Amino acid sequence: MKKILLIEDNTEVRENIQEILELAHYQVTSAKNGREGVELAQQEKPDLIICDIMMPELDGYGVLHILSKRAETAGIPFIFLTAKTEKADIRKGMNLGADDYLTKPFDDTDLLNAIEARFQKVSMQKKLYESTPEGLDEFIHDAQKALNIKDLCRDKKIKSLKKKTELFAEGETPLNVFFVKAGSMKVFKSHPDGKELITSIYHANDFFGFEPILEGTLYAESAVAMQDSEVVAIPKHDFMLLLQSHPDVSHGFISLLCKKVAEKEKQLLHLAYNSVRQRTAEALLKAQQLKDANEVIQISRDDLAKMVGTAPESVIRVLSDFKDEKLIEIDGGKIKITQPGKLEKVVRWSVAR
Repeated sequence: MKKILLIEDNTEVRENIQEILELAHYQVTSAKNGREGVELAQQEKPDLIICDIMMPELDGYGVLHILSKRAETAGIPFIFLTAKTEKADIRKGMNLGADDYLTKPFDDTDLLNAIEARFQKVSMQKKLYESTPEGLDEFIHDAQKALNIKDLCRDKKIKSLKKKTELFAEGETPLNVFFVKAGSMKVFKSHPDGKELITSIYHANDFFGFEPILEGTLYAESAVAMQDSEVVAIPKHDFMLLLQSHPDVSHGFISLLCKKVAEKEKQLLHLAYNSVRQRTAEALLKAQQLKDANEVIQISRDDLAKMVGTAPESVIRVLSDFKDEKLIEIDGGKIKITQPGKLEKVVRWSVAR
């Protein structure tokens, strides 16, 4: 049973709210002024605090200020109750860290909905979402409940893309964040001379295309399907609503995205300092996710060269060396890695010919 601390100096209001909360199956502790409320908050460690603003001895702003400075109470969701409706007063409470603001008079439904939304957001913040289609749907479902917005991501669409179909192009305006449901997508930069560098390959359960939305820029790269693929498009508006309006709700989503930035930085660092041999070995290991049921990698020499950042002829020479060393097998245009551990050593130990 969730514990709620109610701080309210008006006896009639305090008793009415306590009765409502207890009927809703919450365990309620009440305080008649701010000082008493601060003491009870430290003793009881409630799951949520509801606090009036205008009180004797210590007002609601003072209560929130004190509790927010103490580690054991700083994370407790805090809802203000007040008859004051001035925007400056509301802004002051929110700047201090209040989670919500209910103005008197309010009905039972408003109060209970505000409490339920607060608990839902806390649950989402602690929850780890799997990077899978089911995890995405679960996150969106929880966000809809927490934000009380039924239409959130209602317009997300699944795009079916044939191999070599372009999803977006460099210079276009970003309208969606994308999630790979099936297949593989390559993201690449183009040079004025026509050469391309594949900066990332995304597989099932990966998010991509979010960087320009966060930066407020156009696409700096293009995205094309490497094989027949299905991609979920999440509208920009919904993505930004989660990130900007309710940053606590977006915690689980952001954790799925941040690792992609680190991976891209690592790739660019290797491009700058690693040999063609090392980069080819690393590209083959990454391309393993494209392998079929027979462990054969389906990737063109051109795409492999774009991952390595060199000419196809250079990659072909390195592949020939790897074949002679029995690290891989080559049958026509197909590649099978036979010694992944030795390829990893090539990457890590700077083995060069």
